[in-house]
Amino acid sequence: MNNNVLKLLVEYGIFGVLICLSIVAVTIAIERTRFYKQVNIHDYKSRAKLQKHLTHHLNIISTIASNAPYIGLFGTVLGIMLTFAMLGQTGDIDVKSIMTGLAFALKATAIGIGVAIPCVFLNNFLTRKVKEKLADFDEMMGN
Repeated sequence: MNNNVLKLLVEYGIFGVLICLSIVAVTIAIERTRFYKQVNIHDYKSRAKLQKHLTHHLNIISTIASNAPYIGLFGTVLGIMLTFAMLGQTGDIDVKSIMTGLAFALKATAIGIGVAIPCVFLNNFLTRKVKEKLADFDEMMGN
């Protein structure tokens, strides 16, 4: 397998994973927001059951937020390794090819951070909504 094929696999593999994870996070956030708008706390007799339903899938968003930068960093490491491998094979110590390879590699970290930051926001926003609903439930129950 030549380096161009590896480069494409790394680029589309890492970027594909990060894009898929961001789609998953946004989909869950939309579903949770809709659920929070229509949930009726009066239908619940148990705070634990309400909390279970309110926090469903929130751990996925927080996991994506925590791991997206590492996935991006993994892509960066692979990109740098590929750049050095190409330099070693060709013996071409051209600044242009080195900088192009490093820019490609750093793009993965940037995308990983770009996925993580909105996921942190979404997780915090949704967690706040859960706390509000639980506070309303506690008030309703007289706790």
